[in-house]
Amino acid sequence: MNEKEIKKLLEGIKNNEVSVEQGLKELKDLPFKDLEFVKIDNHRELRVGYPEVIYCGGKTTKQVVDIIESMMEKKNNILATRANEEMYFGIKKIYEKAEYFKQANIVRIMNKKVEESESYIAVVTGGTSDIPVAEEAAITAETFGNKVCRIYDVGVSGIHRLFNRLEKIRKAKVVIVVAGMEGALASVIGGLVDKPVIAVPTSIGYGANFNGLSALLSMLNSCSSGVSVVNIDNGFGAGYNASIINRI
Repeated sequence: MNEKEIKKLLEGIKNNEVSVEQGLKELKDLPFKDLEFVKIDNHRELRVGYPEVIYCGGKTTKQVVDIIESMMEKKNNILATRANEEMYFGIKKIYEKAEYFKQANIVRIMNKKVEESESYIAVVTGGTSDIPVAEEAAITAETFGNKVCRIYDVGVSGIHRLFNRLEKIRKAKVVIVVAGMEGALASVIGGLVDKPVIAVPTSIGYGANFNGLSALLSMLNSCSSGVSVVNIDNGFGAGYNASIINRI
């Protein structure tokens, strides 16, 4: 439950529109619900503004389905990252309207409408191979109510493509830059815009890329002052942080 929903519940009790017993029932699973293998943080949205997100990697399909079934009781929006098709079909059995974004490996359930931001987040990739990580960032940001502008395949090997979209990038409130290989795109964009840049190194590249380590180190060593960096392939982290910035 978020702050607005709890205030509404308390006002309902105060005005005799909601019984004390019903109020207790609504608050019973705060701050968390224990399912033995997982403790669902029902208090998170109240604390930080966004509900708990499910990381599906390492979980069984049954565990993911059980978590979502419990979270559905609160009628929250649900975002499940690193989900596979088997998990999606398991979720769809209990909720027909679940969405699966295959490229991003995300399952999403929208139980309530989220007010959309006026400003937007630009998600930019160096190459087409970086798009799955970029889509994880974009879908995450959109789920939290942000407008997103996707600008893909504008890497430094053909930098004229970037300049063709630079005006659109500059108008964003925050820019997510997703790149593998040597990860140079984040520094280039950081030197061209006056907005925060969140760099996402990807594991795309040949052997000396070391599964994204070379891009990570390049981005960490960027001489462009406005660049911050998340972990390798962490599109979710970039989308989450960009959403917080865009909402300020």
